[in-house]
Amino acid sequence: MSADLRGRGRIPALAAVLALLLLPLTGPAAAADGPAVRLSAAQAGTGGSVTVRGGGWRPGTLLMLLVCGRATPSRGLIGGTNSCANGDGRAVTTDTRGSFTRKLPVAEPPVPCPCVVHVATVTGAKAEADAVLQVAGHPVAPLPAETSGGRLSILSDTRLTGSGGVLTWFGAPPARTLEFTAGNVGTTPVKDPVFRVGTAHGVFAPQWDEQQWHGTLAPGGKALVRLPVELSAGAHGDYTVSLGYQGKVIAEQPWGVGRPWGVTLFLLLLCLVVPAALFRAGMAVVDRVRPRRPGGVRHRRLPRPVPRTGRVRSRAPGPDPAPTLPWFTPDSVPGGPAGRLSAPHHDSPTSPPTPTPKGPT
Repeated sequence: MSADLRGRGRIPALAAVLALLLLPLTGPAAAADGPAVRLSAAQAGTGGSVTVRGGGWRPGTLLMLLVCGRATPSRGLIGGTNSCANGDGRAVTTDTRGSFTRKLPVAEPPVPCPCVVHVATVTGAKAEADAVLQVAGHPVAPLPAETSGGRLSILSDTRLTGSGGVLTWFGAPPARTLEFTAGNVGTTPVKDPVFRVGTAHGVFAPQWDEQQWHGTLAPGGKALVRLPVELSAGAHGDYTVSLGYQGKVIAEQPWGVGRPWGVTLFLLLLCLVVPAALFRAGMAVVDRVRPRRPGGVRHRRLPRPVPRTGRVRSRAPGPDPAPTLPWFTPDSVPGGPAGRLSAPHHDSPTSPPTPTPKGPT
Protein backbone atom coordinates (compact mmCIF):
# COMPACT_ATOMS: atom_id res chain seq x y z
CA MET A 1 0.00 0.00 0.00
CA SER A 2 2.75 2.37 0.89
CA ALA A 3 4.57 1.36 -2.33
CA ASP A 4 1.54 2.35 -4.40
CA LEU A 5 1.40 5.71 -2.67
CA ARG A 6 5.07 6.30 -3.31
CA GLY A 7 4.59 5.37 -7.02
CA ARG A 8 1.63 7.69 -7.35
CA GLY A 9 3.61 10.53 -5.72
CA ARG A 10 6.46 10.21 -8.18
CA ILE A 11 4.24 10.77 -11.25
CA PRO A 12 3.41 14.46 -10.50
CA ALA A 13 7.05 15.10 -9.65
CA LEU A 14 8.24 13.68 -12.99
CA ALA A 15 5.60 15.70 -14.82
CA ALA A 16 6.77 18.88 -13.14
CA VAL A 17 10.41 18.15 -14.06
CA LEU A 18 9.47 17.48 -17.70
CA ALA A 19 7.46 20.71 -17.81
CA LEU A 20 10.44 22.68 -16.57
CA LEU A 21 12.72 21.05 -19.13
CA LEU A 22 10.34 21.71 -21.99
CA LEU A 23 9.58 25.31 -20.97
CA PRO A 24 12.62 26.86 -22.75
CA LEU A 25 11.71 24.95 -25.89
CA THR A 26 8.22 26.39 -26.03
CA GLY A 27 9.51 29.98 -26.34
CA PRO A 28 10.91 29.71 -29.88
CA ALA A 29 7.94 27.64 -30.98
CA ALA A 30 5.57 30.31 -29.77
CA ALA A 31 7.69 33.00 -31.39
CA ALA A 32 7.58 31.25 -34.73
CA ASP A 33 4.52 33.31 -35.59
CA GLY A 34 6.65 36.47 -35.68
CA PRO A 35 9.71 38.20 -34.22
CA ALA A 36 9.78 38.33 -30.43
CA VAL A 37 12.05 40.05 -27.90
CA ARG A 38 12.42 39.52 -24.16
CA LEU A 39 14.69 41.18 -21.59
CA SER A 40 16.59 39.83 -18.62
CA ALA A 41 15.24 42.68 -16.47
CA ALA A 42 12.24 44.97 -16.82
CA GLN A 43 13.98 47.89 -15.09
CA ALA A 44 17.56 49.14 -15.17
CA GLY A 45 19.43 52.35 -14.48
CA THR A 46 21.67 54.43 -16.69
CA GLY A 47 25.12 52.88 -16.89
CA GLY A 48 23.83 49.36 -16.40
CA SER A 49 22.94 46.80 -19.03
CA VAL A 50 20.27 44.27 -19.90
CA THR A 51 20.49 41.06 -21.86
CA VAL A 52 18.23 41.01 -24.90
CA ARG A 53 17.09 37.65 -26.29
CA GLY A 54 15.05 37.20 -29.43
CA GLY A 55 13.49 34.49 -31.55
CA GLY A 56 11.39 34.08 -34.65
CA TRP A 57 13.65 36.26 -36.85
CA ARG A 58 15.03 35.35 -40.23
CA PRO A 59 18.29 33.38 -40.01
CA GLY A 60 21.47 35.35 -40.67
CA THR A 61 19.77 38.76 -40.39
CA LEU A 62 21.54 41.87 -39.10
CA LEU A 63 19.55 43.55 -36.32
CA MET A 64 19.90 46.88 -34.50
CA LEU A 65 19.09 47.17 -30.78
CA LEU A 66 18.18 50.59 -29.35
CA VAL A 67 16.75 52.06 -26.15
CA CYS A 68 13.93 54.38 -27.25
CA GLY A 69 11.62 56.75 -25.43
CA ARG A 70 8.06 57.91 -26.10
CA ALA A 71 7.13 54.43 -27.31
CA THR A 72 5.07 51.39 -26.40
CA PRO A 73 4.88 47.97 -28.04
CA SER A 74 1.30 48.69 -29.15
CA ARG A 75 1.94 52.12 -30.73
CA GLY A 76 5.56 51.72 -31.74
CA LEU A 77 8.05 54.60 -31.92
CA ILE A 78 6.04 57.80 -32.08
CA GLY A 79 9.06 59.94 -32.85
CA GLY A 80 10.88 57.36 -34.97
CA THR A 81 14.53 56.58 -34.33
CA ASN A 82 15.06 60.22 -33.36
CA SER A 83 13.55 59.23 -30.01
CA CYS A 84 16.26 56.60 -29.41
CA ALA A 85 19.72 56.65 -27.89
CA ASN A 86 21.37 55.93 -31.23
CA GLY A 87 24.92 56.45 -29.96
CA ASP A 88 24.60 53.52 -27.51
CA GLY A 89 22.90 51.03 -29.83
CA ARG A 90 24.25 47.57 -30.57
CA ALA A 91 24.13 45.30 -33.63
CA VAL A 92 23.68 41.55 -33.69
CA THR A 93 23.25 38.84 -36.33
CA THR A 94 20.74 36.04 -35.85
CA ASP A 95 21.87 32.43 -35.95
CA THR A 96 20.60 29.66 -38.21
CA ARG A 97 17.45 29.29 -36.07
CA GLY A 98 16.64 33.00 -36.12
CA SER A 99 17.59 33.58 -32.48
CA PHE A 100 20.08 35.91 -30.82
CA THR A 101 21.41 36.99 -27.43
CA ARG A 102 23.08 40.38 -26.94
CA LYS A 103 23.94 42.56 -23.97
CA LEU A 104 22.70 46.15 -24.40
CA PRO A 105 23.92 49.11 -22.29
CA VAL A 106 21.13 51.19 -20.79
CA ALA A 107 21.26 54.84 -21.84
CA GLU A 108 18.80 57.69 -21.43
CA PRO A 109 16.90 58.45 -24.66
CA PRO A 110 16.52 62.09 -25.78
CA VAL A 111 12.78 62.08 -24.98
CA PRO A 112 10.84 61.06 -21.85
CA CYS A 113 9.63 57.54 -21.19
CA PRO A 114 7.65 55.23 -21.48
CA CYS A 115 10.65 53.44 -22.96
CA VAL A 116 11.22 50.24 -24.90
CA VAL A 117 14.07 48.23 -26.30
CA HIS A 118 13.51 48.50 -30.03
CA VAL A 119 14.86 45.72 -32.26
CA ALA A 120 14.62 46.15 -36.05
CA THR A 121 16.18 44.64 -39.14
CA VAL A 122 18.89 46.61 -40.91
CA THR A 123 18.85 44.83 -44.26
CA GLY A 124 16.22 42.85 -46.09
CA ALA A 125 12.50 42.83 -45.39
CA LYS A 126 11.29 45.18 -42.68
CA ALA A 127 10.64 43.55 -39.29
CA GLU A 128 10.69 44.96 -35.76
CA ALA A 129 9.72 44.15 -32.20
CA ASP A 130 9.66 46.04 -28.90
CA ALA A 131 10.01 45.10 -25.24
CA VAL A 132 9.07 47.38 -22.33
CA LEU A 133 11.99 48.76 -20.31
CA GLN A 134 11.82 51.15 -17.35
CA VAL A 135 14.88 53.42 -17.26
CA ALA A 136 15.37 54.32 -13.61
CA GLY A 137 15.70 58.04 -12.97
CA HIS A 138 14.56 59.09 -16.46
CA PRO A 139 11.53 61.41 -16.67
CA VAL A 140 8.18 60.01 -17.74
CA ALA A 141 5.54 61.87 -19.76
CA PRO A 142 2.18 60.76 -21.16
CA LEU A 143 2.03 59.85 -24.82
CA PRO A 144 0.24 62.18 -27.23
CA ALA A 145 -3.38 61.30 -27.86
CA GLU A 146 -4.12 59.12 -30.84
CA THR A 147 -5.90 60.75 -33.73
CA SER A 148 -9.24 59.17 -34.51
CA GLY A 149 -11.32 59.34 -37.64
CA GLY A 150 -9.14 59.79 -40.73
CA ARG A 151 -6.54 57.15 -41.39
CA LEU A 152 -4.18 57.00 -44.38
CA SER A 153 -3.07 53.84 -46.11
CA ILE A 154 -0.68 53.20 -49.00
CA LEU A 155 -2.66 51.75 -51.91
CA SER A 156 0.24 51.26 -54.38
CA ASP A 157 3.92 50.54 -54.40
CA THR A 158 6.26 53.45 -53.93
CA ARG A 159 8.54 54.44 -56.83
CA LEU A 160 11.26 56.97 -57.47
CA THR A 161 10.89 59.10 -60.59
CA GLY A 162 13.31 61.50 -62.25
CA SER A 163 16.91 61.25 -63.38
CA GLY A 164 20.21 62.98 -62.85
CA GLY A 165 21.71 65.57 -65.19
CA VAL A 166 25.17 66.70 -66.20
CA LEU A 167 25.65 68.51 -62.90
CA THR A 168 24.96 65.30 -61.00
CA TRP A 169 27.74 63.65 -63.04
CA PHE A 170 30.05 66.32 -61.62
CA GLY A 171 28.98 65.89 -57.97
CA ALA A 172 25.71 67.84 -57.67
CA PRO A 173 23.20 66.48 -55.10
CA PRO A 174 21.15 63.61 -56.60
CA ALA A 175 17.40 64.30 -56.45
CA ARG A 176 14.33 62.18 -57.14
CA THR A 177 10.58 62.29 -56.47
CA LEU A 178 8.92 59.66 -54.29
CA GLU A 179 5.50 58.82 -55.71
CA PHE A 180 2.75 56.65 -54.22
CA THR A 181 -1.02 56.48 -54.04
CA ALA A 182 -2.51 57.19 -50.61
CA GLY A 183 -6.08 56.49 -49.57
CA ASN A 184 -8.21 57.51 -46.61
CA VAL A 185 -9.65 54.40 -45.01
CA GLY A 186 -11.06 56.30 -42.02
CA THR A 187 -14.36 58.03 -41.38
CA THR A 188 -13.25 61.70 -41.38
CA PRO A 189 -11.30 63.76 -43.93
CA VAL A 190 -7.52 64.03 -43.66
CA LYS A 191 -6.19 67.52 -44.43
CA ASP A 192 -2.55 68.36 -45.22
CA PRO A 193 -0.96 65.19 -43.83
CA VAL A 194 2.69 65.38 -42.75
CA PHE A 195 4.92 62.55 -43.97
CA ARG A 196 8.46 61.71 -42.92
CA VAL A 197 10.97 60.83 -45.65
CA GLY A 198 14.20 59.19 -44.55
CA THR A 199 17.35 58.31 -46.50
CA ALA A 200 19.78 55.67 -45.23
CA HIS A 201 23.12 54.59 -46.69
CA GLY A 202 24.21 51.02 -46.00
CA VAL A 203 23.66 49.95 -42.39
CA PHE A 204 23.34 53.48 -41.02
CA ALA A 205 20.10 54.78 -39.53
CA PRO A 206 17.98 56.92 -41.86
CA GLN A 207 18.08 60.69 -41.74
CA TRP A 208 14.46 61.88 -41.50
CA ASP A 209 12.92 64.97 -43.04
CA GLU A 210 9.31 66.03 -42.45
CA GLN A 211 7.37 67.04 -45.57
CA GLN A 212 3.77 68.20 -45.70
CA TRP A 213 1.48 67.22 -48.56
CA HIS A 214 -1.05 69.95 -49.28
CA GLY A 215 -4.48 68.57 -49.97
CA THR A 216 -7.53 66.97 -48.41
CA LEU A 217 -8.49 63.32 -48.63
CA ALA A 218 -12.16 62.57 -48.06
CA PRO A 219 -13.20 59.27 -46.48
CA GLY A 220 -12.75 56.56 -49.10
CA GLY A 221 -10.83 58.93 -51.40
CA LYS A 222 -7.34 58.48 -52.82
CA ALA A 223 -4.72 60.74 -54.36
CA LEU A 224 -1.27 60.58 -55.94
CA VAL A 225 1.31 61.95 -53.51
CA ARG A 226 4.68 63.27 -54.71
CA LEU A 227 7.44 64.05 -52.21
CA PRO A 228 10.92 65.32 -53.16
CA VAL A 229 13.97 63.36 -52.06
CA GLU A 230 17.49 64.78 -52.17
CA LEU A 231 20.87 63.44 -51.07
CA SER A 232 24.06 65.27 -50.18
CA ALA A 233 26.54 66.42 -52.83
CA GLY A 234 28.75 63.66 -54.19
CA ALA A 235 26.59 60.86 -52.74
CA HIS A 236 26.84 57.48 -54.47
CA GLY A 237 26.15 53.85 -53.64
CA ASP A 238 23.12 51.93 -52.37
CA TYR A 239 20.55 54.00 -50.49
CA THR A 240 17.16 53.20 -48.96
CA VAL A 241 14.33 55.72 -49.00
CA SER A 242 11.84 55.20 -46.14
CA LEU A 243 8.36 56.69 -45.84
CA GLY A 244 6.88 57.24 -42.39
CA TYR A 245 3.53 58.48 -41.15
CA GLN A 246 2.44 59.02 -37.55
CA GLY A 247 5.61 57.48 -36.14
CA LYS A 248 5.51 54.30 -38.24
CA VAL A 249 7.47 53.28 -41.32
CA ILE A 250 4.90 52.37 -43.97
CA ALA A 251 7.07 51.87 -47.07
CA GLU A 252 10.67 51.52 -48.22
CA GLN A 253 12.24 51.96 -51.64
CA PRO A 254 15.83 51.09 -52.69
CA TRP A 255 17.82 53.67 -54.64
CA GLY A 256 21.09 52.93 -56.42
CA VAL A 257 23.05 56.15 -57.00
CA GLY A 258 25.82 56.12 -59.62
CA ARG A 259 29.30 57.42 -58.97
CA PRO A 260 30.02 61.02 -60.12
CA TRP A 261 32.68 60.14 -62.71
CA GLY A 262 33.06 63.80 -63.69
CA VAL A 263 34.71 64.50 -60.34
CA THR A 264 37.09 61.58 -60.88
CA LEU A 265 38.01 62.86 -64.34
CA PHE A 266 38.62 66.35 -62.94
CA LEU A 267 40.91 64.96 -60.24
CA LEU A 268 42.89 62.99 -62.83
CA LEU A 269 43.37 66.09 -64.96
CA LEU A 270 44.34 68.04 -61.86
CA CYS A 271 46.99 65.43 -61.04
CA LEU A 272 48.50 65.94 -64.51
CA VAL A 273 48.28 69.73 -64.80
CA VAL A 274 49.56 70.66 -61.35
CA PRO A 275 52.83 68.66 -61.56
CA ALA A 276 53.49 70.06 -65.05
CA ALA A 277 52.98 73.63 -63.83
CA LEU A 278 55.21 73.02 -60.83
CA PHE A 279 57.92 71.57 -63.07
CA ARG A 280 57.88 74.61 -65.37
CA ALA A 281 57.96 76.99 -62.42
CA GLY A 282 60.87 75.06 -60.90
CA MET A 283 62.85 75.15 -64.14
CA ALA A 284 62.29 78.92 -64.38
CA VAL A 285 63.61 79.37 -60.84
CA VAL A 286 66.63 77.14 -61.56
CA ASP A 287 67.45 79.12 -64.72
CA ARG A 288 67.25 82.40 -62.78
CA VAL A 289 69.45 81.32 -59.88
CA ARG A 290 71.99 79.46 -62.05
CA PRO A 291 75.56 80.85 -61.38
CA ARG A 292 77.22 83.10 -64.02
CA ARG A 293 79.86 81.76 -66.35
CA PRO A 294 83.47 82.96 -66.12
CA GLY A 295 83.63 86.45 -67.64
CA GLY A 296 80.44 87.66 -66.09
CA VAL A 297 78.22 86.65 -68.99
CA ARG A 298 75.09 84.85 -68.01
CA HIS A 299 74.24 81.87 -70.12
CA ARG A 300 71.46 82.75 -72.45
CA ARG A 301 70.00 81.04 -75.40
CA LEU A 302 71.25 82.46 -78.69
CA PRO A 303 68.59 83.82 -81.01
CA ARG A 304 67.74 81.71 -84.00
CA PRO A 305 69.17 83.19 -87.24
CA VAL A 306 66.61 84.69 -89.57
CA PRO A 307 66.83 83.21 -93.09
CA ARG A 308 67.47 85.71 -95.90
CA THR A 309 65.77 85.63 -99.23
CA GLY A 310 67.76 85.60 -102.46
CA ARG A 311 71.31 84.52 -103.16
CA VAL A 312 74.17 86.09 -101.30
CA ARG A 313 77.52 86.24 -103.06
CA SER A 314 80.29 84.85 -100.98
CA ARG A 315 83.41 86.88 -100.53
CA ALA A 316 86.87 85.73 -99.71
CA PRO A 317 88.10 86.75 -96.32
CA GLY A 318 90.46 89.69 -96.32
CA PRO A 319 90.75 93.40 -95.61
CA ASP A 320 88.03 95.61 -96.96
CA PRO A 321 89.10 97.58 -100.12
CA ALA A 322 89.73 101.27 -99.78
CA PRO A 323 86.80 103.42 -100.77
CA THR A 324 87.08 105.17 -104.16
CA LEU A 325 85.24 107.96 -105.79
CA PRO A 326 82.54 106.96 -108.27
CA TRP A 327 84.41 108.52 -111.21
CA PHE A 328 87.77 107.19 -110.17
CA THR A 329 87.48 103.47 -110.55
CA PRO A 330 89.72 101.16 -112.53
CA ASP A 331 86.83 100.16 -114.81
CA SER A 332 86.03 103.75 -115.79
CA VAL A 333 89.62 104.77 -116.81
CA PRO A 334 90.20 104.53 -120.59
CA GLY A 335 92.95 102.12 -121.39
CA GLY A 336 92.48 99.99 -118.35
CA PRO A 337 94.27 100.15 -115.09
CA ALA A 338 97.55 101.15 -116.72
CA GLY A 339 96.08 104.34 -118.20
CA ARG A 340 96.43 107.79 -116.87
CA LEU A 341 95.30 108.63 -113.50
CA SER A 342 93.63 111.97 -113.89
CA ALA A 343 90.28 113.54 -113.94
CA PRO A 344 88.11 112.57 -116.88
CA HIS A 345 88.33 114.79 -120.01
CA HIS A 346 87.14 114.65 -123.58
CA ASP A 347 89.48 113.53 -126.45
CA SER A 348 88.01 114.55 -129.75
CA PRO A 349 89.64 115.34 -133.17
CA THR A 350 88.36 118.90 -133.07
CA SER A 351 89.92 119.76 -129.80
CA PRO A 352 93.24 121.61 -130.01
CA PRO A 353 96.31 119.64 -129.20
CA THR A 354 97.79 120.02 -125.84
CA PRO A 355 100.91 122.20 -126.01
CA THR A 356 104.07 120.63 -124.83
CA PRO A 357 106.83 122.64 -123.26
CA LYS A 358 109.85 123.02 -125.36
CA GLY A 359 113.21 122.74 -123.94
CA PRO A 360 116.71 123.12 -125.24
CA THR A 361 117.42 120.64 -127.87
